[in-house]
Amino acid sequence: MAITAADVKKLREATGAGMMDAKKALTETDGDMEAAVDWLRTKGLAKAAKKADRTAAEGLVAVKVDGGKGVAVELNSETDFVAKNAEFQQLIGDIAGVALTVDDVAALSEADMGGKPVKERITDAIAKIGENMTLRRMEVLTGENVAAYVHNAATDGMGKIGVLVAFTGDNAEVARQVAMHIAAVKPASLSEADLDPSVVEKEKQVQMEIARESGKPEQVIEKMIEGRMKKFLSEVTLVNQAFVVNPDLTVGAAAKEAGIEITGFARVEVGEGIEVEKEDFAAEVAKAAKG
Repeated sequence: MAITAADVKKLREATGAGMMDAKKALTETDGDMEAAVDWLRTKGLAKAAKKADRTAAEGLVAVKVDGGKGVAVELNSETDFVAKNAEFQQLIGDIAGVALTVDDVAALSEADMGGKPVKERITDAIAKIGENMTLRRMEVLTGENVAAYVHNAATDGMGKIGVLVAFTGDNAEVARQVAMHIAAVKPASLSEADLDPSVVEKEKQVQMEIARESGKPEQVIEKMIEGRMKKFLSEVTLVNQAFVVNPDLTVGAAAKEAGIEITGFARVEVGEGIEVEKEDFAAEVAKAAKG
């Protein structure tokens, strides 16, 4: 597979590795971007274990809670200017209210909102505001109780990150603090039991390759891997993470001390996972000049 300059640039931005190292990683992995990131990690050449985490789309996330049910809805716009528009905010707030009555984004799109399906209300808003909008996703969370938190709020109940936390017990304030923790730390799962086995296996293989690069005996490597995987799980599972409000306790321990148990969570960030092509300004001007 041919390795392009764009591929090398993307990998460099994702890992902080040098140009030649990024090119070699892509060559060794036949252009597989994720495998190239892992290759760089095993060689100690990546400065970050994840891809560049840039927001590639604008819009808002709105959260609504009704008793033991909570929803987080993402509505994207082309620019942040539109996301600050009162009409856009009214629209996503109304959509989130309707979301409490359905179970997924497909049903939400077809649900009635003031005599029209939600998707038609969005089409009407596009025509009026003059910018494309997309109802991208929604998360539904149920439990004995549900707490919500919005980070970087534009107005009440909507912002750039929306978090829902399901919990048992009645300490809503600590549950909300846990939601704030989730917004900041971005855990991969509630506990080890909920973590995708493929994620665990992939990390284990990466750590084994890193350990073998050191040239240590296999029995030593096994002990090293045991400790590293324990550390990895403590970093990516919510109940095992150090609580940002009190780092001396894990989130699980802090919840127990407060008389609650966290039973689930959902985190939605605007534009997460969306890639937008960015054209060089000079190239854009040249293209415009050519008509």
